Amino acid sequence: MTPRLIAAVSITSLLLAAAPAFAQSQLPRPGQLPPAGGQGAPPQRAPTAQSQQQPQQQPVAAAKPYKPVTITAPEMVKDPSFEAFRKQLGAIAEKKDRKALAGLVAQNFFWLGEKGDKADKKRSGLDNLAKAIQLDGKEASGWEMLGAASADPTGMPFPDRKDTICAPADPTFNPQELEALAKATGTEEGDWAFPTQTGLEVHSGPQPNSPVIEKLGLHFVRVMQDQNAEPGPMLKVVTPAGKTGFVPAEALSPLGSDQLCYSKEAGGWKISGFAGDDQ
Repeated sequence: MTPRLIAAVSITSLLLAAAPAFAQSQLPRPGQLPPAGGQGAPPQRAPTAQSQQQPQQQPVAAAKPYKPVTITAPEMVKDPSFEAFRKQLGAIAEKKDRKALAGLVAQNFFWLGEKGDKADKKRSGLDNLAKAIQLDGKEASGWEMLGAASADPTGMPFPDRKDTICAPADPTFNPQELEALAKATGTEEGDWAFPTQTGLEVHSGPQPNSPVIEKLGLHFVRVMQDQNAEPGPMLKVVTPAGKTGFVPAEALSPLGSDQLCYSKEAGGWKISGFAGDDQ
């Protein structure tokens, strides 16, 4: 599948601010990226004058019943020292303490994009992290992302680096089944997300207190968000029964979100990398 970048580590930030991004495909994960220099990267078509003036929108497939593709929840990191590190990171993010954050960032910080490592090796690890997730500037949304990352207990191994994990971790599932599900429903794989908890309640309307029409298990659920709609706390979904309803945005996670990577060194855990485009 053609790689693309979904801008967010935070489940909440991603789904509230960039819900339409579900209609695109997935971010390449560590170990799946082409080498520096861009070999293996898909060719990009130059936009025409017409496409620049009027972006084309793909028609939305109608809601219909589907056979759920089950998942196994992402693995939690069992190392107690990682939990202590996350608490420390959360406190730093809350205070926006750049000096304290510098002590948690590895000097050999990597920044993986579609064309390989984007990190400037002449700059500090903190400088590269700041540019990757936007710690500076008026909005400085990277601090919110660090806070959300500190609350995520999951992690998946980085295949090419010893003692390195990246988060948020993906669930375990059968990729062929998800591909078949997307084909059967006339959707894209990027239209599907998974609940962060079992028994997630689906409401009849976008109000959190609206009646519950169904509960979801641990399986992929179709997100049917109107691309012209304003971001809000609830997302429109299609249940396996073919019903449309609404769930809290923070209760769903997409595949392929940007990841922070961590390495365990002699002095403790460090933020050692970022996989994704700059925010």
